[in-house]
Amino acid sequence: MIIKNVKMFTPECSFEEGTIYIRDGKIEKTEKAAAERSAAVPDTEKTEDREYGEILDGKGCYAIPGLIDLHFHGCMGYDFCDGTKEAIAEIAKYESSVGVTSIAPATMTLPVAELKRILSVGAEYQKDMERDADKKGTRADLVGINMEGPFISAAKKGAQDPRNIVSCDPGIAQEFLEASDGLVKFIGIAPEEQKDPISFVKEMKDRVNLSLAHTNADYEQAKAAFDAGASHAVHLFNAMPAFTHRSPGVVGAVADSSHVTAELICDGVHIHPAMVRAVFRMLGEDRMILISDSMRATGMPDGRYTLGGLEVDKAGNLATLVSDGAIAGSATHLMDCLRVAVTQMQLPLETAVRCATLNPAKKLGISDRVGTIEAGKKADVVLLDQSLALKLVVKDGKKL
Repeated sequence: MIIKNVKMFTPECSFEEGTIYIRDGKIEKTEKAAAERSAAVPDTEKTEDREYGEILDGKGCYAIPGLIDLHFHGCMGYDFCDGTKEAIAEIAKYESSVGVTSIAPATMTLPVAELKRILSVGAEYQKDMERDADKKGTRADLVGINMEGPFISAAKKGAQDPRNIVSCDPGIAQEFLEASDGLVKFIGIAPEEQKDPISFVKEMKDRVNLSLAHTNADYEQAKAAFDAGASHAVHLFNAMPAFTHRSPGVVGAVADSSHVTAELICDGVHIHPAMVRAVFRMLGEDRMILISDSMRATGMPDGRYTLGGLEVDKAGNLATLVSDGAIAGSATHLMDCLRVAVTQMQLPLETAVRCATLNPAKKLGISDRVGTIEAGKKADVVLLDQSLALKLVVKDGKKL
């Protein structure tokens, strides 16, 4: 396959006009417009091009890597914590259809035994995909699992069930890693709630990314955890103390810890656009990762759904707990979050794409395979027109 006449998102995180050459499910090469052969030569006369099969005219579209969502819960009536292969398959199909080609769904705060079962189903699903390439080609790749709980704070539980919160324990964490067969890439903790959070962080930091998640930690507690080796913050600003001039809290600790990456929900509901712009100036675009935090109601009509066993009402892109009206995850998929970040929050398109592709790929340790459009990477390519409407998804070199 050849995709010509597109504005390619380059490894340098800019756009260049050019052509993408795809063979055997991978990007074989790219050519910038200045290096291309004369446009006066018809495609039918380029014998070497015919070897690539179908030639697509991108008509000036943006060509970006497939998006990577490393924190969301579900869509289309399914949740990863349903703990079934069917749920994962339906989630993966929907995500790829909207241009999200790699996923690391998140777990909720559930009983430890139930979490281990859910993780083991994820591992089994992954093995099934490795055995059946045809199915894999139509679905987003399962590239990890992000555990929000159960080591969190009841004070900042959000839509998590406080009855299932437990203290962090290296033994339990290791059981999670083993149950998932290594798919777990993030484990969240609230350091202020633990007896010895620093020892936990030091023991586990080389096995998995440790996040601060649903935490009421102050600046000093959060900074100590980051200094010990925690390296990620779950949905910055949400489910954590407010960022103020005398109490900078977790956000301030993230700002002062240059190795820490931070998730941001840019759905237009969770964070004010001015704060989104401010945090990008404060942390820099290389540390920011756009996520959707979407729940099972995403892609579904307005109505009542569940998240982590709790009832949630969806109205438009707003999802709230029935019990107290608190915001409960998101009802917006990552591609729409990217559009909101650009059109409503005034982030440059290059920045938003980087934070939804290259940055999460690096954090997940898969940037050798995905996250950029360059030779040797998987041919997961999304075309967006000038209004950022989705025009085409290519997954593993095949049109969806």
